[in-house]
Amino acid sequence: MRAVIQRVSRASVKCSSGHRDEIGAGLLIFLGVEDADSRSDIEWLSGKINRIRIFDDSEGVMNLGFKEVKGEAMVISQFTLHASTRKGNRPSYIKAAAPTISEPMYNDFILQLEKDSGIKVKKGVFGDHMEVMLVNDGPVTILIDSRNRE
Repeated sequence: MRAVIQRVSRASVKCSSGHRDEIGAGLLIFLGVEDADSRSDIEWLSGKINRIRIFDDSEGVMNLGFKEVKGEAMVISQFTLHASTRKGNRPSYIKAAAPTISEPMYNDFILQLEKDSGIKVKKGVFGDHMEVMLVNDGPVTILIDSRNRE
């Protein structure tokens, strides 16, 4: 399971189905699921995101988590996080899980993140074409991969 997390001042999503959502200051999380992912990946990744300290304290040092700053969170599904560009010029997405696997895991991740953070997580619509707008604060962008538990 891969996540790109971005510290944002604000973010919004507009989906082709008509769904719209937005957050203020907090985390925008792009989530990619692969076939090998399991419940333990969901729990580990949610815990890591809840504990990561990427918000400034009063000294201007990234020392606070998003719960401490009462931040919001939005999760957007993004299978392209598992793109392989090793051969040729057209990315391969063979490691990305099929929708029958990835959609339930995406939803379970959101539920786990809500449980761990105690906040209502905003989201896009799985499988829809989405327009995501964000103001990256910092900029701060972090890649987390549950295969490389650092």
